[in-house]
Amino acid sequence: MSLPENAIEVHDLVKVYRPRSGAPVTALDGLNVNVRRGEIFGLLGRNGAGKTTLLRILTTLMPPTSGSVTVLGRDIEREGLEIRRNMCVVLQENAVELFLSVEDNLSTYARFHAIPPDQIRGRADRVTERFGLSEYRRQKVIDLSGGLKRRVQVAKVFMVEKPLVFLDEPTTGMDPINKRATLDAIREQALAGGTIFLTTHILEEAEELCDTIAIVDKGKLLALGDLPTIKSLIPSALDISITFELLTDEILADLRRLPFLTFSRKRNTIDACIRSDDLSLFQTLARLAQSQRVLHFEVRSATLEDVFLELLSGPPSPDRPDRGRIS
Repeated sequence: MSLPENAIEVHDLVKVYRPRSGAPVTALDGLNVNVRRGEIFGLLGRNGAGKTTLLRILTTLMPPTSGSVTVLGRDIEREGLEIRRNMCVVLQENAVELFLSVEDNLSTYARFHAIPPDQIRGRADRVTERFGLSEYRRQKVIDLSGGLKRRVQVAKVFMVEKPLVFLDEPTTGMDPINKRATLDAIREQALAGGTIFLTTHILEEAEELCDTIAIVDKGKLLALGDLPTIKSLIPSALDISITFELLTDEILADLRRLPFLTFSRKRNTIDACIRSDDLSLFQTLARLAQSQRVLHFEVRSATLEDVFLELLSGPPSPDRPDRGRIS
């Protein structure tokens, strides 16, 4: 099929749930998002932000209340079957046949998508190697760990070649080595021309992978753009990490009184985010480091997590709910 420039176009999307009892709940409130063909698009938001609702609408599992949505140039309500033929989806729920082997799961999925029988074995070899599943390919999935089950579920979509792939929390439960293999496979899929729509709570993954990031909350779009655009929403923010030889309760109490954008503590190390123009706060930290036994003092640019926490620290402005949006 001929593909449009935008793999996904969402205009003024509204979804209202109307329970039998209680007030209606607005899950999506006038959302506008475009996803360019061939990019890795990351959708971020806290629990209840509307991510799952949007994903279910985009994958034709749920109709919108109002607004328009096209996927691969087709209307989701009128042409859902054709859309489903041209996409793959990995949801949070396990969708593997527990009593089949890893290899049979991959082969069955390929047959569902009409892959020629003479190609299936070769594809299974490549996929099991890519995802570190070669030693498990003849084991039943029910006998595998939770992380391995998840790997099989994600690996299945790479048995076929579809222009659009939806991945909902794809690395949940994976160890660092296999998480790395999964991220590399996602990147390769995009480099080959596929469009990846990704949701994740692991912000480091989004920061590393995504060409475009959208942050949503309470059904509204808070920010949309590439990583530099998103980071620019906190003007000149800096991350500071200080490791003390001994972080006493007195020092910790003094630190907690300071006006950090974000603050966390792990054993004798504190990690905080400050605005770079807050010279007095920086000087306070420097004096504290000089007066105490400090093993490590590091200053670096702000992360996506800093922006995420700052944006979600309060409700969006009613007169401008969409911040940081680019055309």
